[in-house]
Amino acid sequence: MLSTGDLAPDFTLPRDGGETVTLSALKPAKVVLYFYPRDDTPGCTTEATEFTALAAKFEAAGAKVIGVSKDTVAKHDKFVAKHDLGVMLVSDAESDVCERYGTWVEKNMYGKKSMGIERATFLIDAEGRVAQIWRKVKAKGHAAEVLDAVRGA
Repeated sequence: MLSTGDLAPDFTLPRDGGETVTLSALKPAKVVLYFYPRDDTPGCTTEATEFTALAAKFEAAGAKVIGVSKDTVAKHDKFVAKHDLGVMLVSDAESDVCERYGTWVEKNMYGKKSMGIERATFLIDAEGRVAQIWRKVKAKGHAAEVLDAVRGA
């Protein structure tokens, strides 16, 4: 399980628009890495649109925002177009990055257990270390809370 101060696991993943993103290549920018269950569901849409609404403020604070789910790049492209999103969305189809960040967990919904992505956010500092972690995130208002932390980091 990752802790504050740990080196953030590096990755290269495909993103919306057909490019790839490598975490270590974004240094010295701070990175907000938010994990979410699925494109175009109510909580995930709330989270993505709130991060988009604050995207210019994150950029002004020297941070890049990246959303991570198992959705395909094609689904990400549709999600971005439908909601005019302004944050990067990467596809972790094999859940490798989710596992390394400890967000691929057993969920229990209505008595049925299954594996899925826990909504969680990691603030990664300019040196590539985990500066702050939010687990079991509630989508509404979360982006503003993260922005406050980015400004303080």
